[in-house]
Amino acid sequence: MTLISENDVIDSVADALQFISYYHPKDFVDAMTEAYEKEQNQGAKDAIAQILINSRMSATGHRPICQDTGIVTVFVKVGMKVSFDSDLTLDEMINEGVRRAYSNTENPLRASIVADPAGKRSNTRDNTPAVIHTELVAGNQLDITVAAKGGGSENKAKFIMLNPSDSIVDWVLETVPKMGAGWCPPGMLGIGIGGTAEKAMLLAKESLMDPVNIHQLQAKGAENKVEELRLELFEKVNQLGIGAQGLGGLTTVIDIKILDYPTHAASKPVAMIPNCAATRHLHFSLDGSGPADIKQPSLDDWPEISWEVGENVRRVNLDTLKKSDILDWQPGETVLLSGTILTGRDAAHKRIAALIDKGEAMPNGVDFTDKFIYYVGPVDAVGDEVVGPAGPTTATRMDKFTDMMLEKTGLMGMIGKAERGAETCKSIAKHQAVYLMAVGGAAYLVSKAIKKAKVVAFEELGMEAIYEFVVEDMPVTVAVDSKGESVHQTGPAIWKIRIEEMAK
Repeated sequence: MTLISENDVIDSVADALQFISYYHPKDFVDAMTEAYEKEQNQGAKDAIAQILINSRMSATGHRPICQDTGIVTVFVKVGMKVSFDSDLTLDEMINEGVRRAYSNTENPLRASIVADPAGKRSNTRDNTPAVIHTELVAGNQLDITVAAKGGGSENKAKFIMLNPSDSIVDWVLETVPKMGAGWCPPGMLGIGIGGTAEKAMLLAKESLMDPVNIHQLQAKGAENKVEELRLELFEKVNQLGIGAQGLGGLTTVIDIKILDYPTHAASKPVAMIPNCAATRHLHFSLDGSGPADIKQPSLDDWPEISWEVGENVRRVNLDTLKKSDILDWQPGETVLLSGTILTGRDAAHKRIAALIDKGEAMPNGVDFTDKFIYYVGPVDAVGDEVVGPAGPTTATRMDKFTDMMLEKTGLMGMIGKAERGAETCKSIAKHQAVYLMAVGGAAYLVSKAIKKAKVVAFEELGMEAIYEFVVEDMPVTVAVDSKGESVHQTGPAIWKIRIEEMAK
């Protein structure tokens, strides 16, 4: 029998979660570098450049790749000849490791988990509990895979119960464009086929723990139906032209992963879960000899990429900007923002809506008149940082509040990631506002443009409080202009046609 101590489990989980918060897997870095080198759409190329620069910065500075440090998912395989030297359950040991990782004073990670999800949605403050899947297997080892899954990509998970004769490829190609860009492509799509509804979802999630290896499969050729499906979907999803951050381009996915399981003769359950540009997972084994030995990668694994804003950039002073000034901003244009912005996410918008409904004033220090709101929930600062990694969250979640904000608060524009819905684009046009897109997956890079930060309202909401940021040359793209034109509609449409023409 192998005896494994509770400290080895706790320390290994904590170390692994810290590790994946600032180190991308090498296979992911290599795949993104290849996507960068071949990309022909300059906007998408710039976005991938920012993601790769951010990745190297995070690896160097040991700070989170993304401000959304994720919900922790753990796959545990317990050998039948393993026992534990602990009064804690295995789940309790793992959750203690999560607690220590997310409360690490040198690199605190953002607490995003809320209890009572259908009610008060109170933040647990330490990112516990993790979602843990445990399997008993043969052997005398404990195998653990930890992953930190961001909400933007997790929210795009899809499931369908197809008829046995239905096409999986057709469903995927119909579904991926409807997912929008909130999952921060380029990334991976994990697909689970078979079993029951919950088994298919589990297979899809577990498939994302595998390395990026589609090019090796292309080289050797498919040997079974699953491999054939991977190759076909990899080609056809990229032909959709969605591209990096949904701006249009050659690379939407860097790999397709598929796991399957026997199912009922009347059923074909299919699940699809994307992994974003903050792909974070690590596998380790414990054999009773001590905690996991996690090898630090070499910085030589990261490409040396520089990103220049170019000559046509528009520099803007937010503190003197007037609404008339934004009317000639063009879709796809790069803008560098300097001055004061306010932040606000889901919980803050809900509270603002309640105040407006009651006819009550905004909290002291909150005035959106002629201001921009940034959809962000930053990581806590350490050392001499003004703020921790502070990349954008998915803007579509705020669509339901946008018309109210533009009509009632004097707001001039918004900053977030991914697309806006059709009705929101109409509202932006009606109010002659703009929506600006920051790159999802470049949180540490973005934070360097924030020169001052303070909480001005709803401090009890933690990362969802309203902050006041003073920024300098914060890079964004005009995603929806004052006429309501969206680059997330025009970009993919243009590049889908171009890819078809290139194939001919």
